[in-house]
Amino acid sequence: MENKLHSKGNFLFFNKEYIGEFVYGGIDGAITTFAVVAGATGAHLEIGVVIILGFANLIADGFSMSVGNYFSTKAERDSYERHKAVEYWEIENLREKEVEEIRGIYEKKGFKGELLEQVVKVITADKDVWVDTMMKEELEMTRDTRTPLRTAIATFVSFALIGLIPLLSYLFASDSSDKNNLFLYSCILTAIGLIIVGALKSIVTEQNGFRGIAETLALGGLAAVLAYYVGAVLENAF
Repeated sequence: MENKLHSKGNFLFFNKEYIGEFVYGGIDGAITTFAVVAGATGAHLEIGVVIILGFANLIADGFSMSVGNYFSTKAERDSYERHKAVEYWEIENLREKEVEEIRGIYEKKGFKGELLEQVVKVITADKDVWVDTMMKEELEMTRDTRTPLRTAIATFVSFALIGLIPLLSYLFASDSSDKNNLFLYSCILTAIGLIIVGALKSIVTEQNGFRGIAETLALGGLAAVLAYYVGAVLENAF
């Protein structure tokens, strides 16, 4: 089955290669922002303070997560290129040893006799094919086609977009709005956002859709409950 996370093309308006970043950035954004809202509500903070804390979380945590993703993706690509350069050097300078390694790889796959020698001859006749084979079969490494910058952008955009959802009821609130109702609306909106992201998560992980949604909602709910009661305890303590 083709890997949905790294297959090319689009799914809805997503580039399939970056669905994973969008999903996990969105989950983190929704849960952490909702946790901020829940904690602020538990501490009975003013609407303006909730909005300030929420946006501070969106910018700071979103940027931090995207930077981490950037360097992680870049490190993987750099590691791949370093190992690839080593394989080219070994083919140039340790040719017989590398030929034997190819022969050993395909012997383990069940190739024997003349067929084995033909396979070895074909692969070692082209340096690029040879190196690519060694990268996949010996080192078990494949080149990640995603770029670090686009990975970081996808993470930040999803974090900010989905993370904004818990704040919507507060952004459009009037001065006379009941804070309890605002928090209820935030819970509903966040649940809808998590359901959407949970469904996308199921596509990425190729798991049951209901299970993916349930796991995402449960994680978001747990974070909110913890944050709410931490806020309430701290308010009473100070």
